[in-house]
Amino acid sequence: MNKQWIEFVENIKKLYGKDFVALHEPTFNEKEVDYVTDCVKTGWVSSVGSYVTRFEEDLAKFVGVKRAVAVVNGTAALHIALKIVGVEANDEVLMPSLTFIATANAVSYLQAVPHFVDVNEETLGVDPLKLEAYLMEMAELRNGELYNKQTNRRIKALVPMHTFGHPCMMDELVVLCEKYKLVLVEDAAESLGSYYKGQHTGTFGKVSAMSFNGNKIITTGGGGAILTDNETLADYAKHLTTTAKVPHRWEFIHDEIGYNYRMPNINAALGCAQLEKLPEFIKKKQRLVAFYEKQIAKFEGIRLVKEPIGTKSNYWLQTIIMNEQYNRDEVLNFLNEQGVMSRPIWTPIHELEMYRKCPRMNLNITMILKKKIVNIPSHIVI
Repeated sequence: MNKQWIEFVENIKKLYGKDFVALHEPTFNEKEVDYVTDCVKTGWVSSVGSYVTRFEEDLAKFVGVKRAVAVVNGTAALHIALKIVGVEANDEVLMPSLTFIATANAVSYLQAVPHFVDVNEETLGVDPLKLEAYLMEMAELRNGELYNKQTNRRIKALVPMHTFGHPCMMDELVVLCEKYKLVLVEDAAESLGSYYKGQHTGTFGKVSAMSFNGNKIITTGGGGAILTDNETLADYAKHLTTTAKVPHRWEFIHDEIGYNYRMPNINAALGCAQLEKLPEFIKKKQRLVAFYEKQIAKFEGIRLVKEPIGTKSNYWLQTIIMNEQYNRDEVLNFLNEQGVMSRPIWTPIHELEMYRKCPRMNLNITMILKKKIVNIPSHIVI
């Protein structure tokens, strides 16, 4: 690699003050220690405790929804979100192929079928114009529901994912879902703190799912949440994720097949502390963007992914897109060998063995981006 890349590595190491720079690390201080210690001292460390309720209430207030239901991880959140809006076995669910595998797995848990759609090169999320042209050709409305004319399966929902924290084109997607009678379920796993035209991501659909894994902008260690303005759906989500147990002073009565998806109190305590610091985290992410802008400006044929017009991104993962003069794997090999942890975007899901036979549209932009995208160190530092 040339002197530009060597300087790039040196400047990143200088910024972080480390010889090895991870892709994304959590940021903790005394507040997390205090809250977690309180759980340990009181003995409330498992799935019951005040911090779970507090985290749910604080999260709902921050995002701007009536209810948040805390669960064990983002995949569980999406699984239950899809279930409570009526996704059933053999339904098809539209989603990008360019997403983390959890998006497709959550659909599969319901014995439904992922149906892969293409993305927009600027937002990295579902392309509504291309999707509508595709639906006009391959789908039809029957008695108020959308069906795939080729498979004869119902197409129940659309799951857009806000890639790396950058909001999708939500106005167009909302209109599309209304027109084609699709339930909109947002995969907001990566976009806590991101806004589309002043409205927080995860608030456009009937329900949405978030993740608080160890590498997210805030973390509960592991964890996720279901967000909704629908009190009935929120109550049902809470019921299902707590093993569908009917409240009683001592009896163990369960009224349907439920899931042990409860977030432990000790994890929620960590989340409460992290959520209090989220605005400051986002400010520091913006400073990191400014640092990378200066670094990337020195290269020809590389651009830093910026928040789409009309949006505010949390910039969870800093992302560069390289043109054809660069070999993605050579760049990744060099950066990682030099101690600057970097990653490609996910393997498009339709290329994975278990999902190769799923229906899909033309995914040309997905396949182009696969060869161009590299994520670079993104955790809080300045």
